[in-house]
Amino acid sequence: MVRLPYVPGFARPVAEGGGRGGAKAAGKALRARVPRFAHAEWKPADGRPGAVESVEAANAGRLPALTPIRVGRMAASPFAFLRGSAGLMGHDLAETDVTGVGAQLCGDAHAANFGLYGDARGELIIDLNDFDETVYGPWEWDVKRLAASLVLAGREAGADELTCRAAARDAVGAYRHTMRLLARMPAVEAWNAIADEQLVSHADAHQLVGTLERVVEKARRNTGARFAARATEKDGTGGRRFVDAPPVLRRIPDREAAAVAAALGEYRGTVPGELLPLLARYEVQDVAFRVVGTGSVGLRSYVVLLLDHRGEALVLQVKEARPSVLLPYARKAGFEAPEDGHEGRRVVLGQKSMQVVSDVLLGWTTVEGRPYQVRQFRNRKGSVDPAALAPGELDDYGRMTGALLARAHAHSADPRVIAGYCGKSEELDDAVAAFAVAYADRTEADHAELLAAVRAGRVAAETGV
Repeated sequence: MVRLPYVPGFARPVAEGGGRGGAKAAGKALRARVPRFAHAEWKPADGRPGAVESVEAANAGRLPALTPIRVGRMAASPFAFLRGSAGLMGHDLAETDVTGVGAQLCGDAHAANFGLYGDARGELIIDLNDFDETVYGPWEWDVKRLAASLVLAGREAGADELTCRAAARDAVGAYRHTMRLLARMPAVEAWNAIADEQLVSHADAHQLVGTLERVVEKARRNTGARFAARATEKDGTGGRRFVDAPPVLRRIPDREAAAVAAALGEYRGTVPGELLPLLARYEVQDVAFRVVGTGSVGLRSYVVLLLDHRGEALVLQVKEARPSVLLPYARKAGFEAPEDGHEGRRVVLGQKSMQVVSDVLLGWTTVEGRPYQVRQFRNRKGSVDPAALAPGELDDYGRMTGALLARAHAHSADPRVIAGYCGKSEELDDAVAAFAVAYADRTEADHAELLAAVRAGRVAAETGV
């Protein structure tokens, strides 16, 4: 038998310690260094930033006129506070034990950052859908953020503590079971495993079916063309333009609009070549500024209206990309993630690394020296509000999102290693659920601190936006 040389970038031969069996054993061996029960442990470190201090630090560099909207949204509830405080949680997670196994992280894997979106043919996909903070780091961090968010969402929905803890515990259990399933499958099958039509059965999330059906129906109607029909008017020259709807949507000076439109030239160079003829069939009509979600409020974000030869609209979002708030903490944990060089590129490549199917028009560009990501706006997007779920649905939702997170991590981390560490027992599930409850308690205290500062006039907040 001919012994072929090792080819860099591929697995090492079994005879050299690579290939079959070794990865799972390596994961199991990690338990000696970081016991699974250790993931239950966390307490605020000395010198931990206060809630107001962390919010003000996160607001640095954002548009000052919009930061009161961001604070107002974070002050709405402890779950909303968690959604806007990925950096503070990164600080806290950096004090916890990690196995040293890395994965491409969402970086903000709370329970509201999973949802539906359309693929190239209009079919609906369910997956993680927010990657502003994506970075390479400890797989445990995404799992713990998801678990803590489920406890807070359940409390906001009025679920009892046993239900909230069970949702967190079962999310981790679904992550563990899914990783073990992927570890046993052929590599190609594992890469594309758990089709969306099988997800409910895989996660035993049958009580969630009715809610998912309603979200699907709404998502099918949530298109860029529908948004354009409501948000634009005829401009008198045969084209269309955006209509002011402050503070969420507003027209911008011509110079600013021209800079955004010109940046689409750089964007075209980041889109797969086979799609360039498609983009060439659209004419850029108008650009407006549009305020985005809780964690991103205050960043520069634009919507660009394009029309084809029939006057049908395509809307692109051009959204400012800043360095991941987790980057310094990932480095502290031993993950020497390099500076990407372009933050929009980091977001796009991280997203493509984690999703089974991504928006075909994802790309990046630079506007007046600042990096941006570009994507389709309202591409049949839909989401479940975890804070509005019935108690029985919360547990199902936890299992579904835990399974999706495992699928996403398995694209960049060897599922055999993580499965070997997680094992068959429920020890990890129990430990992370205990962490989640403790962290939810701390988040409620942080939220109360922010709310007190808002009521005392120390921090400006605008509510209802």
